[in-house]
Amino acid sequence: MNQQLIECVPNFSEGRDLSIIKQITNEIESVDGVKLLDVDPGAATNRTVVTFVGTPQAVIDAAFKAIVKAGELIDMSKQTGEHARMGATDVCPLIPVANISMEETSEWAIKLAKRVGENTHIPTYLYGASQPNTKRNVLAIIRGGEYEGFFTKIKQPEWKPDFGPAEYSARSGATVIGARDFLIAYNINLNTKSTRIANRIAFDVRETGRVLREGNPFNGKIVTDENGESVRVPGKCKSVQAVGWFIYEYNVAQVSANLTNFNETPIHIFFDAVRESCIERGVRITGSELVGLIPLQAMLDAGKHFLKKQERSIGVDDAELIHIAVKSLGLDELAPFDPQKKIIEYQLQDASSEPLVSLTAKDLTIETASESMAPGGGSISAYVGALGTSLGTMVSNLSANKPGWEDKLGYFSEWAEKGQKIRKELLFLVDEDTRSFNGIIDAIRMPKDTASDKKARIDAIEKASQYAAEVPYQVMETANKNCELLEEMLKNGNAASITDAGVGALCTICAVEGAYMNIRINTKDLSDKAFATSLNNKAESLLNSSKSRLNKLIAEVHSAIS
Repeated sequence: MNQQLIECVPNFSEGRDLSIIKQITNEIESVDGVKLLDVDPGAATNRTVVTFVGTPQAVIDAAFKAIVKAGELIDMSKQTGEHARMGATDVCPLIPVANISMEETSEWAIKLAKRVGENTHIPTYLYGASQPNTKRNVLAIIRGGEYEGFFTKIKQPEWKPDFGPAEYSARSGATVIGARDFLIAYNINLNTKSTRIANRIAFDVRETGRVLREGNPFNGKIVTDENGESVRVPGKCKSVQAVGWFIYEYNVAQVSANLTNFNETPIHIFFDAVRESCIERGVRITGSELVGLIPLQAMLDAGKHFLKKQERSIGVDDAELIHIAVKSLGLDELAPFDPQKKIIEYQLQDASSEPLVSLTAKDLTIETASESMAPGGGSISAYVGALGTSLGTMVSNLSANKPGWEDKLGYFSEWAEKGQKIRKELLFLVDEDTRSFNGIIDAIRMPKDTASDKKARIDAIEKASQYAAEVPYQVMETANKNCELLEEMLKNGNAASITDAGVGALCTICAVEGAYMNIRINTKDLSDKAFATSLNNKAESLLNSSKSRLNKLIAEVHSAIS
């Protein structure tokens, strides 16, 4: 069964004393089953956002220890900072990451809140998906009045904590715990010191917008409805909370935002909305920063967005898309931006899962040439197929960016995207083929002392051998997708790159036929003859159709260049 993973992003009301922050994160790292991903302190806000991930039980164990330690070390009666706050651990959200639902994550958040409330003196509130009361499930509403106002607020019946004492702790304050979707905390710096301008820009872009006023939009009389509630003018961006403030460490005003649903309002759309508001108000953006981590897809979407605005092909590698996103958003203007540290998927990935494709081209040849049986022909077939797809994709990108072919940009860019997808699938199969071979070796090494041991070993060998035959068939199917890409490029692509497409076709033939050979050898000794026959027949049919298409392409290239 796939492992369940939860992300936890506690916000601690200390961003200046790094020794205190270190003591808190030490508590997190002391728990087996969690990985500390990011620690992001801010001096002006006097707040540190910590990100860690792990299995559900380990996460709430680590979060509990961190909340307890923060309550011991942070004295809220002396704490000041730009950011709104109500406790030493101001908020502690849990976010579903892998193989776990929001409902399940919410249950774990409630367990954590109950544990904090019953075992500490910290009043604890639920929010987000964990809070059924819609009148108190929004963090900003719960935190209203902040630390100073909570001594009175907590005595009101409607603000009794969900767990813990209904008495405010002067030292540690209160905390809010709940489950929510992934949130992007994102700040944009302006070339002004005016908090007033920054706030007006924030009002322009945040979902709640601003209150409607009579006459002067900034200090006129507030317009109310029949219930006496303030009428609001919505901002441009859904699922965005934003405020303007002055940041002393940068000596500029800043629009600070939480993007609570980056699928509804992506980071690049929010950035463009802020930029438009800046232009209207005579200021400009000087850089931006992420607080904590960001999903890979958000960065890839941003890269594609800005490449489209530049009228360039979007069918490029992820690293190039991320580079464009970083430069366009100004994410490296304030400090270096390391994708390996700031993108959540890169933090979670296990380098050992891709031992072959992580090698340099030279080292892969060395590893292949060694006395080890893996990587062998199956992995190399997949790799050669990836090279063939890369050549087809290269022709797509060269054609997309050819001067005078601007009207064909969308066509070639779309094909380049398809090529990148095929290339990634084949690179995955490079290591997957070797993993499948290692699975057979592991099965062969199983104990065979008893009759039951022997049967279990035989069954495991059969199952592993079948999968080792299925993987090269996946290579055949995936490499075959390259035929259409190469056909389109030879027909419509830049004629100067015709031989690149031809070499791509040769690589693809090698991939398809090499994978076919591996299917034949891996099915040879299978006990399940029906499975073997069926797979071999499918593979032979695919081989013949692929070679027919690819040989035709190769002949066309020879004809064209002669």
